[in-house]
Order: sequence, then C-alpha cells, then structure tokens
Amino acid sequence: MKKLLLVLLCFVAVYTTTAQSNKDIANVYIKRSQESLDNLEIEESLEHFTKAMKYMDTITSAKVARLGTYIHYELRNFQEAQSLAKQYFLLNRNKKSEEYRGLLELYVNINEELEIQKREEARLEKERLAKEKELRRIDSLKTLWNNKSESLSLKVDSIYDFNKNNLALYVANGFFGILSDKGEIIIKADSYEDALSFDGFFILKNKKEDPTKIYAYNSNSNSGFVLPSPSDFNTLSTHYGKVMLPRGNGRLVTYPNNSYEPMVYDLNVKRYVKIANKKELFKNLKKNDVIDKYNKDDEVKVDKEWYRFGGHLGGGIHPLYFANRYQVYSFLCSIDGRVLRASSTYQYIGFFHNNKYQALKGDETIWINQNGTKVGAPDNESGKYVGLSKVVKLEDGTYQIMQGGFIILGDEKLEKLQDFLRNNSSK
Repeated sequence: MKKLLLVLLCFVAVYTTTAQSNKDIANVYIKRSQESLDNLEIEESLEHFTKAMKYMDTITSAKVARLGTYIHYELRNFQEAQSLAKQYFLLNRNKKSEEYRGLLELYVNINEELEIQKREEARLEKERLAKEKELRRIDSLKTLWNNKSESLSLKVDSIYDFNKNNLALYVANGFFGILSDKGEIIIKADSYEDALSFDGFFILKNKKEDPTKIYAYNSNSNSGFVLPSPSDFNTLSTHYGKVMLPRGNGRLVTYPNNSYEPMVYDLNVKRYVKIANKKELFKNLKKNDVIDKYNKDDEVKVDKEWYRFGGHLGGGIHPLYFANRYQVYSFLCSIDGRVLRASSTYQYIGFFHNNKYQALKGDETIWINQNGTKVGAPDNESGKYVGLSKVVKLEDGTYQIMQGGFIILGDEKLEKLQDFLRNNSSK
C-alpha cells in the first residue's frame, strides 16, 4: 500500500512538473505572439500563437482568447476569430471593462464580416455548381456532336478530285467506286480494283491488268452500265487486255487477248464501232498509195509485208497484226502512209478525239497527232470542280466533306463544333 501511494505521488509530481513546464513554454510563445501583433507582424504572430496552442489543452485565459481573436481577425479567418471571441466572453465576465467593450465591438465586426464571407462563399459555390453543370452539359453536347460527326464520316482510303459534274473516284479497302460532292455513294467500292477517269467518263475495272469486267459511268448523263463481255466482241477473247482512256466523244478502246483488232466501243450509244465497208476503205487506201494490196481475208500489204488489218482508231490510224500473232505489230497512219512500229514507238493507241490520240510507250502516256508526232496533252473535258465541297481527312484516317461551314453527307449536315456548342449553350 505504501509502495502504491509512493508511485501515485511520483506520478502527480511528474504530471505537475510537466504541466508547469508546458504552461511556461506556452506563455513564452504567447508573449512573442503579442509582441509580433503589436509590430503588425500578423503572420509571425499567428505562428507563435499556433505553437503556444500545442502546449495548452484548452484556452483558460481571457487574454489568450483575446489575442487569438485579433490575430485571426486581421488575417480574415473570421470563423476562428468568432470561436475565440466566444471563448473570451466565457472567461471574462467583466462586461463594463474597456477591454470587454472593445472586443464586443470587434465581435460585431467579425459576425458581419463572417456573414459577408458566407454569402460570398455561397455565391462562389453556386457559381461552381453552375459551372460544373455547364461543363457536364458541354461534355454531353460534345459527345452528341462527336457521335453525329462520326456518322457523317466516310470510312474510305482516299477521295480523288471532283469533276465539273460534282463526281469523283474514291477508294475503300482497295476497291474503286464513285461518289458525289455530298458524299453520296453512286457506285459502291466493292468490286473494281482499278479505275480510269477522263473527259467526263469513269471506267472501273475488276482487275488492274487484263480485266474481265468493266463498268462505264458517264458523269454528264449520270448513267452507267457494265460493258458486254469481251467474248461478245470476239469469241476467243477472255479479257479486255489493255484499256485506254475514254474520250469525250464516248469512244473507248481496249486490246482484248486472242484478237486481231482492238475493241472500239461507243459509251454513248452502247455499241461496238466497226468499219462499215472495209472493201471501200481498202480501195481508197490503195488509191492513195497507203497500202500496196489487199485481199478478201482482210489482209493488207504494206512495204512488201502482209498484215491482218485491225480496224480503225479514228482519224486515219489503223492497227496492223501479223497472222497468228495476237499483238499489234504496227500502226498505219493513212494521212501520210507512215507506219509506227509498236516495238520502237507505241504499243497501244487510244481513240481519236479533238485531233489527238492517247498513246502508251511502256508505262508512259504520250499524246500524238494523226501521223504519230508527239503533241501536248489535251484539256480534260471532265472540267474543273466549281462547287463548295471541300474534302477533309481526319486524324483517324476517315474523311468528311465540308460545305459552307457544315459537315455534310447527303441531305444531312452538322455545323462545326464551336458553332454547335455556341448555338446550343442556352437551350
């Protein structure tokens, strides 16, 4: 029992000593805080006051409560100042003292300032909530716009230039098709691996080399069709061979396999173009010394060589073949009798239009006149596009068509994002 009493006495002594020590330390910081406040060093005064509070369980001095009230008031910490002022009034009952009346005056100011502060905080909070709501609304509008924008996008590989009739070739997944300047699909890109475009016509081929199917589209009349099978032109032909550019007069020339003449087709009237009276033509060619002889087997003799006569390409140029060889050997220019050997000049020649032919020498396109002389390229009768549409490629690789500040696709349209947000911000 004596030992327990001794322990308790030691504990009380230590606690009293510690408490006394903490009080002394707190008083030092309170003194420093007051001095700093008197010197208008408010931040430093708060720093000392805060340190003093670490050594106090609670404020038991009206003086300390008053000091804290003034510090926090000067720093506009009105909530803390109000709390400390209330603590002061609990500790100081002398309502008649000058100090009490001074703090009471300050307390009224604190309450007024606190009310103003709360109203401002409420206003700011209201603004914050309104801004958050508006941001959520804008995010919702952006999502709506992005979804609509995506629905108006063309998922294609590329889009060529539009012609004067507002049409262009496009490529999707390696296939060619035709679309309008509103993004409307005229011919879906799912069958034709290659295409030609010239003088207002589009030629779609199911294969780049030696196609077996050709689709022709006339952009002037907005009509198209599949050409007859090459076997319809020549029973031995299985493909169209080399396909030349279509010309403005509607004539298309191809060089089918197993054939002694090119296939000349009129795209406007949808029929083959052949010489109506070969015998009369041969007579005129012989009379003008363009050929030496001819026979009933459609063979002509030129410079001591007999050739299979290969029809005509317009303008007086005629392909010549050797018997049993289904490849053009030369081209006869009836205008002056010149012979253009395919091995040294041109392997293929297209149809005559506007005083010019397209000719191929290897992979090079050359334009020539009626005796094979190289001339300048003709104007493409497809014309220049004068519409309002502009093709835009997006970062994801898709395309959109812009027209007058709107994304368009057919009859649908969508304004730009900034305009969309502005026009819908108050709705």
